[in-house]
Amino acid sequence: MSPARRAKSTTIGLNRPVRTAEVAIVGAGVTGLSVALHLAERGLAPVRVYEREGVGAGASGVQPGGVRLQWGTELNCRMALEARAFWAEAQARLEPRVPFGWRACGYLWLAHSDAVLQRLRGGVELQNRLGIPSRIVSPEEAAELVPGLPAGAVVGASWCGEDGYFDRPQGVVEAFAEAAVRAGAEIVRADVAAVEAGALVLGSGERVAAGDVVVAAGVETPRLLAPLGVDVPIVAEDRSMLYSEPIRERLVEPLVVSAERHFASKQLGNGRVLASDLSARGDPAEGEPRWRRHVRETIRGLLPQLEYVEFPVLAAGTYDVTPDHQAILGAVPGTDGVWIAAGFSGHGFMMSPAVGRRLAAAIAGDPPDEYLRAFSLDRFARGELIPEPAIV
Repeated sequence: MSPARRAKSTTIGLNRPVRTAEVAIVGAGVTGLSVALHLAERGLAPVRVYEREGVGAGASGVQPGGVRLQWGTELNCRMALEARAFWAEAQARLEPRVPFGWRACGYLWLAHSDAVLQRLRGGVELQNRLGIPSRIVSPEEAAELVPGLPAGAVVGASWCGEDGYFDRPQGVVEAFAEAAVRAGAEIVRADVAAVEAGALVLGSGERVAAGDVVVAAGVETPRLLAPLGVDVPIVAEDRSMLYSEPIRERLVEPLVVSAERHFASKQLGNGRVLASDLSARGDPAEGEPRWRRHVRETIRGLLPQLEYVEFPVLAAGTYDVTPDHQAILGAVPGTDGVWIAAGFSGHGFMMSPAVGRRLAAAIAGDPPDEYLRAFSLDRFARGELIPEPAIV
């Protein structure tokens, strides 16, 4: 949509109040807020973000703030590089009330078999070609990077020292919201019941007329777009993380990932140790003892320095997952002015700056973007999936 095109201002057929917006965004997670910020900075007004519960109340509120460059597809590597440029200046650009606390701790992806090591090697070759300084390390070097890791437990690993995390990821989400508001966007507390071409239908029955509608609502996205007859292949996938109490001693500095053993762990800036059974699914009340047992057994074999750490807190959440573990971005085919930004399969936080900029550019009328074409909803009908292997 060109900035000259304004939102509709007429009623839409109900005897209810009708608000208007140049762009209405559903979802005040980090993705929706990034889109709002970039749109507002382009001068589109009004841009309104509609959120049922609060800023970062969904998946954005439970993620641990990781940002990495090690990806298995070229598109994601390029998006991550673009996002990193934003993150490098985020403290100045977003003007948070409290420093974010960026830590370049490094990510170490372990290989316990030659087949996985070969896959990691292929990923490093791709990353290096694009300027990402990752490398393959020997078992001995892996043990040096993570003191306590038995060299004999792995056949190698991939490493990038520029990967890391924010100490206060929720603060990052809130800073996006505040920056978007300063730029002219509005955040409205309201339950969106459905999306129509040119309008949102609120749970109250009120309608919001909009020149463009962006659905960035995670696992709720398919339900919201169903009235348009649009099938969105996003499903909820359970995820859980175990947290220790803060520990003064630094026990594990890099983030350690073992896809083969369905395990990941790191120590946050506040001293809490995070550990996760990446295969944990289902009801926590039923599965928690099994997940804890798996984490304990894996720690014993890989990170024995954590063997006596207690993990009293279980944080449960969901990923919004697509068949190829890639986001769905861009215009919804067959609709006028309806856009989607969902299905990030766990990497929405780290990619959000690049996603927000590119989607805002398309909405404002810039030429078509190759990334939005590749990640479009109709790729599933075309059979042009882009499987991403590097998912935590």
